Amino acid sequence: MSGHSKWANIKHKKEKTDAQRAKVFTKIGKEITIAVKEGGGDPTSNSKLRDLIQKAKSNNVPNDNIERTIKKALGSSGENYEEVVYEGYGPAGVAVIVETTTDNRNRTAGNVRSYFSKYHGNMGQSGCVGYLFSEKGVIIVSNEDGDVDEDKLMEVSLEAGAEDFASEGEVFEIYTEPDDLYAIKEAIEAEGFVIASAEKDKIPSTYVTLESDDDKKFMDLLIEHLEDDDDVMNVYHNWENCD
Repeated sequence: MSGHSKWANIKHKKEKTDAQRAKVFTKIGKEITIAVKEGGGDPTSNSKLRDLIQKAKSNNVPNDNIERTIKKALGSSGENYEEVVYEGYGPAGVAVIVETTTDNRNRTAGNVRSYFSKYHGNMGQSGCVGYLFSEKGVIIVSNEDGDVDEDKLMEVSLEAGAEDFASEGEVFEIYTEPDDLYAIKEAIEAEGFVIASAEKDKIPSTYVTLESDDDKKFMDLLIEHLEDDDDVMNVYHNWENCD
């Protein structure tokens, strides 16, 4: 697994999240709405909702907002959203997956297609790049100060059920099965370690390095406009130098 690339991707996402917190709240609210309508409002019996509540809390969404969204989704007034995934290629063949939550499929598809086209990519058919990615949980522990006990962190992580552990300079990366992510995160935190990031992600099997400054510029713009779209929940890609 490519540690430097994964950390660069997470930092890229986190910077966007910090700059657009209100949008993040709205997007997670849509995901919660779908989860409640599909599996009910009790997180003990709705694992998808339980994971989304954890995701919301890790993004500092207030508990009142979470509870209000769940109650609204349980009522008849809740919006009707559907989840649609688009796949395509950025500049120089970078693989891109776009996860959306929408109440208007035509609007969302048109917007996503226009972003690909405008920034030197093209939207492909379903499955055209999905096979290049595997879903994993990724936990990041920062070691910028160099004071993290690597041996203890590795022992705690692997005993809790982590699949892989990597030291990448200023960070440690812990990979898990998606369903084990939050349980392992809690086990690591219980031992006093500070988690910088914990999220489900799609990890590419190979990465693409862009050589052209124009390709880098257009790839940046493609990611930026996709992530700014209110209907887009997540953007995954295999561009290595996104930082």
